[in-house]
Formats: sequence, structure tokens, C-alpha cells
Amino acid sequence: MASSTTFTDKSKGNVTNLAGRTVESSEDSGSSDSDSSEGTDSEFSDSDSDDPITPEYLESLLDKARKNYAAATAKEVDTQKAGETGEDEIITLDSDSNSKTLPPLDPGALPRSYFELGDTRFDGPSSMYDPDVELAEMASSSRAVPAPPIPPPELTKSGKPLTKKEKKELKNKTAGPDWFDLPAPSEADLPRLYREVEALRLRNQLDPKRFYRKDEGEGKGIKGLPKFFAIGTILPSTTPFGTASSDNLTRANRKRTLVDELVDDAEAKRYAKKKFEDLQSVRGAKGRNTLQAKKAMRRGKW
Repeated sequence: MASSTTFTDKSKGNVTNLAGRTVESSEDSGSSDSDSSEGTDSEFSDSDSDDPITPEYLESLLDKARKNYAAATAKEVDTQKAGETGEDEIITLDSDSNSKTLPPLDPGALPRSYFELGDTRFDGPSSMYDPDVELAEMASSSRAVPAPPIPPPELTKSGKPLTKKEKKELKNKTAGPDWFDLPAPSEADLPRLYREVEALRLRNQLDPKRFYRKDEGEGKGIKGLPKFFAIGTILPSTTPFGTASSDNLTRANRKRTLVDELVDDAEAKRYAKKKFEDLQSVRGAKGRNTLQAKKAMRRGKW
């Protein structure tokens, strides 16, 4: 709908033409626009009859018309969108401040479970919990257990308590229970024990096919002996000579001593002869009438 309004300012005698001011509305909102137009006409008629029409009044009317037009356009756009999507209008409810909120879903601290499952479904329960057993353990642990009695002080042969120096010497006599209380031999027994240890170290000369690792203290004399050590004796068993067995040697094949057994062995003979020749060659190079031969070797060929 287009309208042109012309009014005359009585005070100044000027004629003002409001051309081009148009108010358009859709056919759907015809009732609201007709009401607004009727109200506007009535206001114009009343203002013409009562008071003169001012520019401020006209501006207010135009603002109201613009707002009505914008509201109608927005409503039409919403209706078109709802028709395209096939959805009904969204109904929004006012927030009820008096409604109670839902309680939190966190139950808080829970009691311990009776069993815990493994990582996979094929594993059985990894741990079991029995409240009765736990109560029994707590009851037993709460009982007052008497402290063990203080051991009596160690005394010497004369009945006097040991001094700190004597306790230290007594402690250093053995290697401790972790090492089966190996004793530390006294200095007076070291020469005798050294000869026995050297005899044991010569065991690699009996069998050329068996290798024995070299000891750390070999070749260092008495100082090479370990601090804690003991020499044991292998007890003889009933075999091979004590009882009748297929492993036993016949009486004709037996020898009187172990040395006779080794000498009678052909392989042992061959090895002993080879070692003897090696030793003799070394000793012969260092023996008598060898100085001239050494000097001749040192001399040049010309």
C-alpha cells in the first residue's frame, strides 16, 4: 500500500509533501496492517482537527511502521523455512526456577569389591577379598606381642665381657652365615695350606683334555691365598672296590696305589713322557756348558 501525505504548517505557511513514503505489507498480515492503517488515519484525523501535525510525530509513525514491517517479514521467513524442512514450529518453554535439579550420579566412596577380575575375560580373578579374614588379621595384629629378650653379653673364657676389639676379631674369623661360615685360617697355618693349594693347582697336569681356569692368586705365593677358604676331603664310597658291582675292576686289574694306576695307563704314560721331555729341554738350556752356546747365538754371522 502506497500513500502520499501533504500537510500545511499553519505557523509558517509552508507546504510539505511527504512523497515516496511507502508502507508495504503482505496479504497474510493484512489484518494487522489494516488495524495499523485505521489507527493511523484516525490519529491523522484527530490531529488535523485538534493539533497541528509536527515532523517528530510523523517520524514516530514511520518508525512504528518500519518495526511492524520487519516483524512481519521475519515471521514470513520463519514460516517459509518451516514449510521447506517439513518441521513444526519449535515450542520453547519458560524456565521454571522452582523445579528441582537432578541429584549427581556420583555415588561417592564405595566399599571394596570381593574380587577383582584380570585384564582379559579369559583370566580368572586376580585377587579375592574376605572381610572375615581381614577382621581376624586386624585382631591378631592389635594384640600386644612382647619384645624379644635382650641376648646375654658374650663372655671370654675367664668370664669377662668381650671388648669391641675382641668382638671385631671374632666377627672377622668367619665369612658369615651367607658364606657357610668359611673360616679365616691363622697366619701360622698359611705355609702348610699354601703347599696343599699348590698341589691342587697341579691337577691340570693329570688330564691334558680337561681345562681348568687359572686362579687369581696363582703365582703370587702366600699373598695370593684368599682370606676365607677351607680344604675338604672326599670321603671314599663303597664303589668301586667295596661292593660287588659291574663297575668294579677285577682283582687282577687292580693296582696298589693311585700312582700305579696312572703309570699303568698307556695314555697317561704317553702324556707323562711328553711333559718330561719338555721339562728336560728347558732345564738343559739352563744347565752346565750352555754359556758358550748362548754367546755363539748372540754373535753375528760375519
